[in-house]
Amino acid sequence: MPKVPESRRIGRAAVNEVRALLERHSHIVQEIDGSNDHGEDLHVTLVREGQRTEDAFLVQVKGGASVRTRRGHRVKVGDHTENWRDGNLPVLCVVHDPERGGLLWANATRQLRRAQALRKPLRSIVVESEAVLDDAHMAGFEQAMRWRLTREREGVGRWADMADVEFAPDDIVKPFENEVFEPMVFWQRRGDPYSVLLHHDLDWEPIPIQEWMLRFSPIPMVGHIILDDAEAHWLMSCFKSTGWWRQPITDNSV
Repeated sequence: MPKVPESRRIGRAAVNEVRALLERHSHIVQEIDGSNDHGEDLHVTLVREGQRTEDAFLVQVKGGASVRTRRGHRVKVGDHTENWRDGNLPVLCVVHDPERGGLLWANATRQLRRAQALRKPLRSIVVESEAVLDDAHMAGFEQAMRWRLTREREGVGRWADMADVEFAPDDIVKPFENEVFEPMVFWQRRGDPYSVLLHHDLDWEPIPIQEWMLRFSPIPMVGHIILDDAEAHWLMSCFKSTGWWRQPITDNSV
């Protein structure tokens, strides 16, 4: 009789573990048929208080010792780079390793976007040993994913990933594209006396800026960063419209 490969048993056990965990917390899990599996195993829709939400993502599941490293696990990207990085839904990689913490997860989309910003190819998604996915950590996982997906819908999730930063719920985030379609982001955290500029030409390195640093002549600049006229005027409008958010936070602040 035909022998069932051990890799299939390990793979099915991994998928079943992830599915059981998510469904135990009432989330909707749709398994992608093996014949249509092009790098994702599960489509997940988050549920809150019994109501289906607009928050959804894809999951690639791996099991067994084949993805282990000395410090954690790695999932090969293969030919999935563009799909995982630029698709309509973010992709997570989840590893099932009972001997090393059970289920562990990583945001493949975020890692691939960061690699793109650094202009470096990424062959594997790093899954940290601290990134545990279980019943005890589910609430934190759900909250993190909901907020990430909210930022995706706002159109700024990609820039946070490329800059490897986290936008807080009350941060002011203003994206902009110049005439040659180069993106940049103005970022203001509550109570900070400075703002942050994330810029395509600066490899998305966060640059602290203040209004006094902006000048229009002899050439538009903010600090040492050369701007075009439209970029300078956009930055000025950002500064003027967010001054109230740079005021020091006091006990009476709302």
